[in-house]
Amino acid sequence: MIGFSIRKRRRVVDPALVARYAKIPVANISDVMSRMTAGGPRLRPIHGSGGIMAGVAVTVKTRPGDNLMVHKALDIAGPGDILVVDAGGDLTNSIMGEMMAAYAEFRQIGGIVIDGAIRDYAALHAGRLPIFAAGVTHRGPYKDGPGEINVPIALDGMVIEPGDLIVGDEDGLLCIPFDIAAEICVAAEKKNVEESESIHLMRDGSRDRKWVDQTLARLGCIIES
Repeated sequence: MIGFSIRKRRRVVDPALVARYAKIPVANISDVMSRMTAGGPRLRPIHGSGGIMAGVAVTVKTRPGDNLMVHKALDIAGPGDILVVDAGGDLTNSIMGEMMAAYAEFRQIGGIVIDGAIRDYAALHAGRLPIFAAGVTHRGPYKDGPGEINVPIALDGMVIEPGDLIVGDEDGLLCIPFDIAAEICVAAEKKNVEESESIHLMRDGSRDRKWVDQTLARLGCIIES
């Protein structure tokens, strides 16, 4: 049936590369990607443990309010994988709650992203499993399908293909395409070092701030003396 299928993931980002990304703030990665990609401001961390989530995407496209294919994705995802669920952004019914989170932890899933709602917020917030979602509702899901696993999906315009790299922290989510993951990592690591050095200079007052007035002058700003 069209729209009701489970496919194999054909490629994955190298685990060593994933480990490097786990040390880089999402904001630094976003900067070197020209700030053009994002999973949308609605997708916020539900868990309270903090830190950076990094792993390879297992994608799920499901009918809003239905989690049958999410259950199947939990069965086939491997340790460290990130389930990324396109549930249409609908918040009427939750897609997962405490029981599914417990099973995901047993399966050693690296994290779950849901463009939809969760429930059992207190339990998920107290847990260590990284979970990002668009909202919370007590109304539970259905289990009728249809849906697809390991197909291209999009969250607020951010395209995610199976095997792409997903990173997330308190600032939000980002997908790094498989083909440019190594290139982006090198640039983001460099950006992270530069920003750390700049913060140190800001704190001791030695950071050069001439660029502010130079930029205002270049843009023609009138400044009264």
